Amino acid sequence: MKYPELLKMVTTLDKIFEIIRGNANEKELAWLEEKTQNAKSTQLAFVATPRFIGKRPISFELANNQTKNWTLDRLVRVYLLLKLENINPEGFEEQVNTLFDTAEINESIALYSALPLFQQPEKWLLRATDAVRSNIGDIFDSIAFENDYPVKHFSELAWNQLVLKCIFNEKPIHQIVGLDSRANQHLADTLSDFAHERWVADRRIPAQVWRLVTNFLTEIIVKDLESLFLSNDLQNQIATTLVCSQTNNLEAKDLLNKYPISINPEMLTWEYLENQSAICYV
Repeated sequence: MKYPELLKMVTTLDKIFEIIRGNANEKELAWLEEKTQNAKSTQLAFVATPRFIGKRPISFELANNQTKNWTLDRLVRVYLLLKLENINPEGFEEQVNTLFDTAEINESIALYSALPLFQQPEKWLLRATDAVRSNIGDIFDSIAFENDYPVKHFSELAWNQLVLKCIFNEKPIHQIVGLDSRANQHLADTLSDFAHERWVADRRIPAQVWRLVTNFLTEIIVKDLESLFLSNDLQNQIATTLVCSQTNNLEAKDLLNKYPISINPEMLTWEYLENQSAICYV
């Protein structure tokens, strides 16, 4: 293992352990120390964790100021996986594949949560995309939210599938790490098509979805934005105002003068739309 990789792993391990130590009791810490002496006991401890570590919720930051809202046992399981990689790098891949193949839901959640922290995360791309296809909501959420694996490693096709599945299933897309940075033309066009289908059925899509079209406006999408201005739906009007003010498309900017809205400036943010109950489909 190269020195920078080892240093990164040790730093991550140390940081995670400090978070655990700040949230665990003496009995839990003693168990964790006892079970991380060799690869076999560490792997077995991953499965046994809920019997010895509490499920109390914790919030913390690991990297890039990304706040994670997990339970203590989930974090301990991630720590055990990274410890296993440190103890047994040669057999790590085989051991983790065994854990994946036998995992119950909470074990799967921990495994997907740990993927971006592994030393060779690209090796686990097929496992990660499997989670996107999962019909189990908590497993899908573990790769989709508070997880920077997709933004760093997914192809455009896989990324779009993740985002679209969130939208189709009424999930909060703003919790996807790197949402705006991976926006693309194909995704914008698909969202426009989807909006047309919903409108024909006299239904709507969450207003904040339109943030994904900002840099990819076509003639059709500009017409979509005008329809949002004319919808008499405040959230849609906020969304299209934000898009038109943030884009370089001149036709879209003209819509700002054509359809001015009078509103508290504090409401003119994507964050405001994220917090509205109407963000889900109705």
